[in-house]
Amino acid sequence: MTKAGETVEKGDQRVQETTTAAAVATVSDLIAGYLLAAGAKYIFGLPGGQNIEFMEAARRRGMEFVLARREGTAAIMASAAGELTGVPGVCMSTLGPGSTNLVNGVAHAYLDRAPVIAISGQLSSRLAPTFTHQNVDHRRLFAPITKWAADVVPQAAGAIMRRALRLAVAERPGPVHLTLNADYARADAAETEVQLPPLKPSGTFATQFAAGGVADVLDLIRQARRPVIVAGIAAARAGAGPALLRLAETAGAPVVVSPKAKGIFPEDHPLFACTLDMACNKLVWEFLAGADLVLAAGFDAVELIKDWRVSAPTVHIDAVPNVDQVYQAQVELVGDMAAILEGLAAVWPQAAAWEEREVQAHRERVTRQYYKGRVAGRLNPTDVLDLVQDRAPRNTLVTTDVGSHKLLVGQGWRAYEPRSVWMSNGLSTMGSALPAAIAAKLVLPGRPVVCFTGDGGFAMVYGELEVAASLGLNMLVVVFCDQSLNRIEIKQQQRGYPSWGTRLGQSDLVKLAEGLGCYGARAATPEEFASAIDGWLGLDRPLVVEARIDPAQYNEQF
Repeated sequence: MTKAGETVEKGDQRVQETTTAAAVATVSDLIAGYLLAAGAKYIFGLPGGQNIEFMEAARRRGMEFVLARREGTAAIMASAAGELTGVPGVCMSTLGPGSTNLVNGVAHAYLDRAPVIAISGQLSSRLAPTFTHQNVDHRRLFAPITKWAADVVPQAAGAIMRRALRLAVAERPGPVHLTLNADYARADAAETEVQLPPLKPSGTFATQFAAGGVADVLDLIRQARRPVIVAGIAAARAGAGPALLRLAETAGAPVVVSPKAKGIFPEDHPLFACTLDMACNKLVWEFLAGADLVLAAGFDAVELIKDWRVSAPTVHIDAVPNVDQVYQAQVELVGDMAAILEGLAAVWPQAAAWEEREVQAHRERVTRQYYKGRVAGRLNPTDVLDLVQDRAPRNTLVTTDVGSHKLLVGQGWRAYEPRSVWMSNGLSTMGSALPAAIAAKLVLPGRPVVCFTGDGGFAMVYGELEVAASLGLNMLVVVFCDQSLNRIEIKQQQRGYPSWGTRLGQSDLVKLAEGLGCYGARAATPEEFASAIDGWLGLDRPLVVEARIDPAQYNEQF
């Protein structure tokens, strides 16, 4: 733990620690110490009178505070930071409306498996039991959408922080909500030393596959002639990409990825098949129907948009058992996923019957369907994606909002490494891509960041552009503008209903962007769009492009 007069690292600077010996022993300082020790650098949130002691303790320790424009977007930022780095993201709110505004972002972290520590201020311990003004029961509010909701008390602050951090990163990761009463924030803590628990297992024994050891698995793979691997986000968290690649090549098995696992298997590899439950999903499910064995490698059923439709025997491979039972698995292999996949590759008896040309033919069918419905001379959604991909470095990180464009991004954007595509898919909440892009650029400053969002989702959060501009974040923000909540409007049309409650007005996003300190551009043709984004990587703050698309392609896709 940092003592009075010592220094802490802050980027490339050395920041003098100014806390006194007494301040080091406060609950707020202990919380900040644990967060910093766990690797958290940023706190995303909005302040309130009840948490200024915690904010000051964090400032003295060299943490950075990102003043979001709304608590819900702050929680999305923390969630994205946690997902992309594996280090718990931290968000903060005040009491009452601050904590209730936090809910959507915390719910996203819960369903999208993001490690997050959410901290809300509260009335003093004397007033909280009876006072009514801005008084919300945080534990009842957050219990259904967190792994744990607790009050931080001085007598057990250290133990509470240890449990909170360990729970947040444990499989499956998720958010923990902590309530900090105003008087407890400045009270002396019973513990004064940060004693961080191991946040990841220190090591695992390699899984052994031998004759008679896992006979049920061996029987299945001996019989399989057309196995398919469905790889999910848990495999990406486990760093199982190399083992997945080795197994796929050994077995000759095509790989289908879940949306949040994009990049765990290189999408230019001959065995890459497609992304599940995005655009062209009918073709994807038809492809899976041709499998005689499915290896579900870290596949989390929370990502399913459609029901599981595969009748082939399934092997569940994950760090946790298949307790959801959204899909049925005849065999479960639970433990270190990389070791399990390596073990399967070592005992796979022969190459499968899949031929490379079959997988290629399937990808070509998906590609034809993906481009179906293009309108000549107009700016189509797929034109936007192709033009950005052609100009983006290979390691570009993409965030995408919820809407029709997300399903195209999920299928059409080519990802080459894990954690290259971020989306809200468990909760699927609109307005998430922009705050996630801000967090991505902060925690991974060396990577180009592109945010794809619809005009509906963008309208919910565009105030965060000023945050990005003030921080000097170079990122490309593409707004698909069709003046519609398209996914809902399509469903209305399919049922013969008029478009009602789904149409949006036309806004001048160029002026809006410039008014919030960003660069702005507008495009209604592929040529205009290409010109608008040329040189964006060299800018000193965000470029917002109002992409006036023709939505006809959406109708063909969905």
